[in-house]
Amino acid sequence: MTDFAGRRTMMVDTQVRPSDVTKFPIIDAMLSVRRELYVPREQVEAAYISENVVIAPGRVVLEPRTLAKLLDSLNIKGDELVLDIGAGYGYSSAVVACMAEAVIAVEEDETLAGEAQGILSDQGADNVAVHTGPLTEGAAQHGPYDAILIQGSVEQVPDALIDQLKEGGRIGCVFMEGALGVARIGYKIDGDMTWRFAFNASAPVLPGFEKETAFAL
Repeated sequence: MTDFAGRRTMMVDTQVRPSDVTKFPIIDAMLSVRRELYVPREQVEAAYISENVVIAPGRVVLEPRTLAKLLDSLNIKGDELVLDIGAGYGYSSAVVACMAEAVIAVEEDETLAGEAQGILSDQGADNVAVHTGPLTEGAAQHGPYDAILIQGSVEQVPDALIDQLKEGGRIGCVFMEGALGVARIGYKIDGDMTWRFAFNASAPVLPGFEKETAFAL
């Protein structure tokens, strides 16, 4: 019998705390949410390693350090509504649900969305609603949002997501610039986004979040 509780503690002690993440709600959530339930069955043994876990082509569960540091920088409060883009099996949404008032988890893969809904319900994450639809379109009908979290990296953030962010709200995501990735927090001020460096990280670019290529004649 695998000791997943022990692995969770080790994950927090060796990957999260040493990365200067000390906020109790984040530590508590990552100790309590059973990460092994939110990965493909064949990946269960890899659930707690310090790497992104692949769940579908171009799709991952972000490594614990990256997710924890994004949450630390976003500083989600207990009365906030959060949009989780690319929720996969729902791990990030379950973690955020421990610190936010409610989470809208967006997943475009219908199979993944169905699995996520089932796991989240089984685990009592009653303040998460799974929305099935294109990741680039978010879920405008449930917004506007205090914070948006993107599970994977981007080259650009679609305007549709920025439009769903409250004035004064923030977006946390990893920008890939060639082979290098940088996590940034974006703040919506007077309708425009101001981006600030948070830390270095890496993840596959989500389908649909690539930079539009300009054609030169």
